[in-house]
Amino acid sequence: MTEETTTLTGQAPPPVRDWPALDLDGTEFDPVLAELMREGPLTRIRLPFGEGWAWLATRHDDVKLITNDPRFSRSEVTGRQVTRMAPHFKPRPGSLAFADQPDHNRLRKAVAGAFTVGAMKRLRPRAQEMLDELVDGVMRDGPPAELIERVLEPFPIALVSEVMGVPAAEREAVHTWTRQIISTSGGAEAADRAKHSLYGWITETIRSRAHSTGEDVYSLLGAAVARDDLSETEAAGLAGPLQIGGEAVTHNCGQMLYLLLTRPELRQWWQERPEARDALLDELLRYIPHRSSVGLARIALEDVHLHGHRIRAGDAVYVSYLAANRDPDVFPEPDRIDPGRTSNPHLALGNGPHYCTGAVLARLQTELLLTTLLDRLPGLRLAVPADQVAWRRKTMIRGPRTLPCTW
Repeated sequence: MTEETTTLTGQAPPPVRDWPALDLDGTEFDPVLAELMREGPLTRIRLPFGEGWAWLATRHDDVKLITNDPRFSRSEVTGRQVTRMAPHFKPRPGSLAFADQPDHNRLRKAVAGAFTVGAMKRLRPRAQEMLDELVDGVMRDGPPAELIERVLEPFPIALVSEVMGVPAAEREAVHTWTRQIISTSGGAEAADRAKHSLYGWITETIRSRAHSTGEDVYSLLGAAVARDDLSETEAAGLAGPLQIGGEAVTHNCGQMLYLLLTRPELRQWWQERPEARDALLDELLRYIPHRSSVGLARIALEDVHLHGHRIRAGDAVYVSYLAANRDPDVFPEPDRIDPGRTSNPHLALGNGPHYCTGAVLARLQTELLLTTLLDRLPGLRLAVPADQVAWRRKTMIRGPRTLPCTW
């Protein structure tokens, strides 16, 4: 990447800023990202791993543009060592995250039926039943209770298994692998072993459902492979992230519950305005710092002109959904949680073709978790001072590591 080809109007390209991996407590907004947002709509960053530097877009309109523009490719990233947050980079064939059109639609179509609004409505009674069983156990044992371990982690993992079609007899093994993969303890070696076991199981399960007419994800994938709509390797690569996908719900809900338990005005709003809870959920989704730093890069396939700069063909480009959700031109007083915010076009679940496949499921789980815990345990409160809640460390997805509560 040469400096002289990055500008259009003679202005100097923005300096390359190092963005270290930070361990932040609570729902603190990343101070490096805040500084980058102040520097301009388009900046340049260097992350802890990979090579070179990348452009970073932080404004709401620019993030929407880049994530919808076919001139920016995800699949091109798989052959590059772009600057990145993750120490290891091993994209799997079939992963929706690295697919461009038309492959993206081909892959997503194979599982879309399991994640429709209608499918989630049918799932809701079973989801509530599963959640109530967990909360029954918490209430039976009495306070205090560690809610991440008892409810916020097991519920999404179990419900995802329901949607995926994991047989009851095999769920404990699948859940053990999943917990190891998303855990911050055990190290990379243990996580790799768990991934190997999980993906081996997924491949065998898809293979065994070649002639299934079921509506669960593994049956849909088995049938799609049998029709030659996608390869077995693609099907396994597609299924893995979906099977592990409850992680985001666990930690997002952990942050939301922490906020509701430490900010009395939000708790009061939740209790007194049940008809407005959806709006508060959207505001919490907009506000919480879901992840550390940025996610996956894109590669410019041709020169693109933006804000007086030339993004050259071959340049790596990141967008920040977190920054877009704090854009003051779109969200007045963006650093304040406003439960009554009337316009809230947040991008917490992504945008464009890579909008979260399980967005409707994630929303269902989030709503059920917060509603059930706060309604069934009206006296729910932290069992320790707020500043003693332990937060996740050295992780891509932020959230409380433990949430000890009493009632």
